[in-house]
Amino acid sequence: MTYSPKMTFINIPVQDLERSKKFFLALDMEFKAEMTNDEAGCLVVNENTYIMLLTHPFYSKFIRKGIANSSTSELILSLSADSREHVHEIVGKALEAGASEPIEAQDMGFMFTRSFEDLDGHLFEVMFYDPAAAAEAFSQEQEQ
Repeated sequence: MTYSPKMTFINIPVQDLERSKKFFLALDMEFKAEMTNDEAGCLVVNENTYIMLLTHPFYSKFIRKGIANSSTSELILSLSADSREHVHEIVGKALEAGASEPIEAQDMGFMFTRSFEDLDGHLFEVMFYDPAAAAEAFSQEQEQ
């Protein structure tokens, strides 16, 4: 039987939960109230995907090693946007809320991305992907 999870929860440690909640609210994201308390904030990505912002003491209950700091990278969370303009809008709001932009925008024709580091140094990539343009680019590669 193939494993197919119904929901996805991505857990990331944050130093100051209230500060992190304010940051993501500034990006027009929302929290699931019944899964948010003083140790964790449940950030809604979509109806089946959530990012759990966990205070360092709470996060530490689930691991046996140190928490990555802002000088290391544990992962990049990539979120899709509806258009290139939407990518700019989301990253613009993140920058206004205190994020930094670690690298320049990447434009591959069929995919456009910009990145930001949140207040705890977590890397987020916001991308617009055009499946039709990707299929055309892939088709042209195959012909060569």
